Amino acid sequence: MKEKIHPTYEFVEVTCACGNKFMTRSTAKNLKLDICSACHPFFTGKQKLLDTEGMVDKFNKRYAKTEGKTLVRKPKTEVKAKAKLARKPVAAKKAAAPKKAAKKAAPKAEAKAEAK
Repeated sequence: MKEKIHPTYEFVEVTCACGNKFMTRSTAKNLKLDICSACHPFFTGKQKLLDTEGMVDKFNKRYAKTEGKTLVRKPKTEVKAKAKLARKPVAAKKAAAPKKAAKKAAPKAEAKAEAK
């Protein structure tokens, strides 16, 4: 190994946001953690909510509006039937468009026949 190119590997005190401190070895001079084994729900068995940008409060407000009841969705068959009904008028408009063009062409043909 080359000399003077590797970082020093020293004992460092690690500090968690919960206040827990312990010693480990690292090349970093100081380590600060958001969550450690003393406060992580997997190791403690207790649920801890980490609120990121008010997302938990936002969810609770939305959930309070439903009063704890789950919303019942419509069956897929109703949704598909409504979608078909919504598409039919569009198809009818497209089919009606060539008829209008034929009606417009008919007066022009009559005008040419009268001119002769």
